[in-house]
Amino acid sequence: MVRIGEHITLDILGTTQEYDISFYESLVYKIAKEAQVTVLQVSKHKFEPQGMTMLALLAESHMSFHTFPEHGIISFDFFTCGKVHPSIAIDILKEAIEHTKIIKKEFKRDTEEPSSLYDEVDNCTSQGIKKAYAVNEVLEDFTSKAGQHIEVLDLKEFGHTLFIDKSLQVATKDEHLYSSTFVNASLKLNDTKGRAAIIGGGDLGVARECVAQEFEAVDLYELDPEVVQVCDKYLGSVGNNVASNGAVKCVWGDAFENIKTASDNTYDKIFVDLTDDDYCINLTFKNMNELKRVLKSQGVITAQVGSNDIQSKQVEKWLNAFNEAFGNAVLDEVYIPSFDCHWNFASSTYTL
Repeated sequence: MVRIGEHITLDILGTTQEYDISFYESLVYKIAKEAQVTVLQVSKHKFEPQGMTMLALLAESHMSFHTFPEHGIISFDFFTCGKVHPSIAIDILKEAIEHTKIIKKEFKRDTEEPSSLYDEVDNCTSQGIKKAYAVNEVLEDFTSKAGQHIEVLDLKEFGHTLFIDKSLQVATKDEHLYSSTFVNASLKLNDTKGRAAIIGGGDLGVARECVAQEFEAVDLYELDPEVVQVCDKYLGSVGNNVASNGAVKCVWGDAFENIKTASDNTYDKIFVDLTDDDYCINLTFKNMNELKRVLKSQGVITAQVGSNDIQSKQVEKWLNAFNEAFGNAVLDEVYIPSFDCHWNFASSTYTL
């Protein structure tokens, strides 16, 4: 990266006086002296019936004034590659010009391309706070055949990251916090590592964690194979090839329809890893008896239930549903930096 210079703009508000054009020229030279820059030429023009514009060509770049008397605004611009920062002009202008407010904007001029910003629809931050991610590159942006808007972005802070329908699902930098807490929440209630069913979880993080924990078998019930494909391509460390190498059996299509084909008492563990929108939540609740049917006695069901910090009513709704179905719901929690909040997992043991 090569530093080119420093650039500020000042919008001076609340001016009721229209200063003479010579006034602005004198300010140019005063600021130039303090900033240790050389004025080569000043070009100026007075408009009728009001307003003026002035540009000072500097050996170190430029300085300018433009006035809007009808709005009580004076706009000032100063870009320099000199040794003194252009913000030195602020104190001079504050003292010289009547005003109610000065709006300052500052720019570093260099050869580094700026990161674009991505606004997530389903923010996890507190009310009144808008969250955006700095993006180095958009790697994928398409709508899958299953109707999901899939984006893979290279985020400046969190690496390759999957978004579905504008909501962050998993980032390579901190995915391990999510998946390990998810699986360990279940193992805390019962350490049996037999057969596991994962409802959703197309990024394969939970599946990878189950394989790493040496579960006997892992079945992934996933609606959208394109999620698995794109994660395998761009977030390879998350899934660690568990689908392609046969360590995990993938069952494509509607998870709750497909799991009806499983025999009673098939699974020691069920992980519900769906997006935390009302549709998926209500779908899970609607199929709770089916999940109970395929779960073994003393088996454990665990679901990601969102953030108790931000979505406390949603988390309470999950706990009530688990308590109604199983009677013993507990909550685990982990802070996930890319989510910018704590995330919760509800678990229950199925006791006949």
